[in-house]
Amino acid sequence: MLDLKNFDQNAVSNPENNVFGLPSTEENADLIVISVPWEVTVSYGSGTAKAPEAICRASLQVDLYDPQFPDAWKRGFYLTPTDKQLQLKSAYLRREAELYIDYISRGEELKANQFMCKSIREVNEGGEYLNNWVYQQAKTHLKNKKLVGLLGGDHSTPFGLYKALAEQHDEYGILQIDAHCDLKKAYEGFKYSHASIMYNALNEIPQIKTITQVGVRDMSQDEWEYIQNSNGRVIPYFDQDIKERQFGGDTFREIAAEIIDSLPQKVHISFDIDGLDPKLCPNTGTPVPGGFELDRMFYLFHEILKSGRKVIGFDLVEVGVGDTEWNANVGARALFKLCNALTTSN
Repeated sequence: MLDLKNFDQNAVSNPENNVFGLPSTEENADLIVISVPWEVTVSYGSGTAKAPEAICRASLQVDLYDPQFPDAWKRGFYLTPTDKQLQLKSAYLRREAELYIDYISRGEELKANQFMCKSIREVNEGGEYLNNWVYQQAKTHLKNKKLVGLLGGDHSTPFGLYKALAEQHDEYGILQIDAHCDLKKAYEGFKYSHASIMYNALNEIPQIKTITQVGVRDMSQDEWEYIQNSNGRVIPYFDQDIKERQFGGDTFREIAAEIIDSLPQKVHISFDIDGLDPKLCPNTGTPVPGGFELDRMFYLFHEILKSGRKVIGFDLVEVGVGDTEWNANVGARALFKLCNALTTSN
């Protein structure tokens, strides 16, 4: 167990320590956050592969006292080091994907270009590699009785964690905070695209009972039809509908209660940072006007725990890296609240 009797939480954070300045190790921390520097299939802005390291640096400025979860940090949080080989693999395949996306966007025939056929094959093989890498990491930590979260990277990264959790739990639901549905089948030809994560999760992991989507404000016709035909497995709370209800007098407290009622007993939180107002995450991969303030999401997390539901994991994804520390600063505070919620719930 992590011995924090002599740790001064009010002192300046030691940069030699782990995330949030905690003197945690993989062995003594209760919660392991898997760092996944991967952004191969991003279809607009890039930079999320650098987010884990940037968020770790920014986390040194986060005060450890949280009035909602004042002692959660004492359980110990540990962010795994960036795997440089994985990061290099992501960078190489990202260039392949960019060339391929540019090629097909011009209406060119895929079969007519052997190089592009090779590129799409390598990218899809890379997606399978990533899924297995994350799965093996998560499975090992869960077997060692650790709580597990994930820090991306783009939104394709947590699939392996979902799979590992499915081996631990007969069924669970996902609370997805996101500007997008991510229900596209093999978007742009990439089977494990960031825009396909929830489609793949629902189709390949039967233990996922439902996905409640909160904040969506950008979707395709196919995704809308998928939701309509999901037999209640996808439960949407669109950003526009939430705002219109508030304009009509409903409180966010009332809406949050409905959202929580839609969740099963066990919940994984998937927090795509673009679910927030873009002023909080300007360098996220695909920003969309609208979205939430961060305190609304923190309220939602707290109410989930008050409802008696159990948080079994989380992922925080799509945090961009810009010219300033702002994106990482917001990401670090979101990560801290997620860590606190997961440890307190267990």
